[in-house]
Amino acid sequence: MIELGIDSFAAVKTEESRTRAHNSMESLEELLERIVRADESGLHLFGFGEHHREEYLDSANTIIMAAAAARTRQIRLVSAVTVLSAADPVRVYQQFATLDLISKGRVEMVAGRGSFIDAFPLFGLDMKDYDELFTEKMELFLKIQKEGRITWSGKFRPAMNDQPVYPRSFQNPIPVWLGVGGTPASFVRAGKMGLPLMVAVIGGETHRFRPLVDMYRNAWLQAGHPESEMKVGLHSLGYVADTTHNAIEEFYPGYAESFTKIGQERGWPPVTRSRFDPLVREKGALLVGDASTVAEKILRHSEALGGINRVTFQMDSALLSHEQMLRSIELIGKEVISLVNRD
Repeated sequence: MIELGIDSFAAVKTEESRTRAHNSMESLEELLERIVRADESGLHLFGFGEHHREEYLDSANTIIMAAAAARTRQIRLVSAVTVLSAADPVRVYQQFATLDLISKGRVEMVAGRGSFIDAFPLFGLDMKDYDELFTEKMELFLKIQKEGRITWSGKFRPAMNDQPVYPRSFQNPIPVWLGVGGTPASFVRAGKMGLPLMVAVIGGETHRFRPLVDMYRNAWLQAGHPESEMKVGLHSLGYVADTTHNAIEEFYPGYAESFTKIGQERGWPPVTRSRFDPLVREKGALLVGDASTVAEKILRHSEALGGINRVTFQMDSALLSHEQMLRSIELIGKEVISLVNRD
């Protein structure tokens, strides 16, 4: 079975007639409504990003997850991602263990270094330590998962000498995925560590990631981890509407605005319709269309990558309305899931 879910960055509404605080408050309330709708519609998971930027409200995503846990019953709640490089692994474990108890064992983490680097200057970290920070903190977090009392020393955090970490989680351990972009070493790292892989593919053609996914699988097997426990997930920008035409026309304007803005920061060219259209065609990365079109594309992506276990849709970067996202969530839960997983 391929699990389907939503990833949100908790984007802020931009109604000029209201204050920033009012827009933020209403945006979070609507996000919680969408999580409840996802739970009721049968989606498998809902993910929460971590950013430290003006346009998003997910800098403290564990608090949003706690609110979601209190309002839902079945759906799994996932950080997507936790920027572990910029955090204290002890505190992160305590937060997720508490969340796991509140949710009765429905919490997961996707750990990553973050595609945006805003957390590094915010918390006084040096970008030259980008990879080393993540490696050390990931190893400590996994150690805390396994052991109740910790003796440890490293470069970026004070040493620990037989110190207990409480509370302990309901799940033992809390599921942890490794979030990756396009860095080969990250795919290999996930395989060596025996962690499920979550691949963010937000542009280009998804099948081009197959060599990197194969590197993950080879590293996993060479490290001696059980093949049956190996998992690959796909994080994609996507949106499902009643017709493919409506989906594309509703998705494109906000997508173009958001990614043109991000592109100005990263040196990308402005988004144009001629650059966008290939992304929604057969091999393109975007999951935009009606339920059957998107389901067929998910299955093609799975075949191209040698099989996937999970797909998450990221919608709120396209500046869609609350009502549009609610409808999309319903279509994914009530139609796409069954189309993807039918015998």
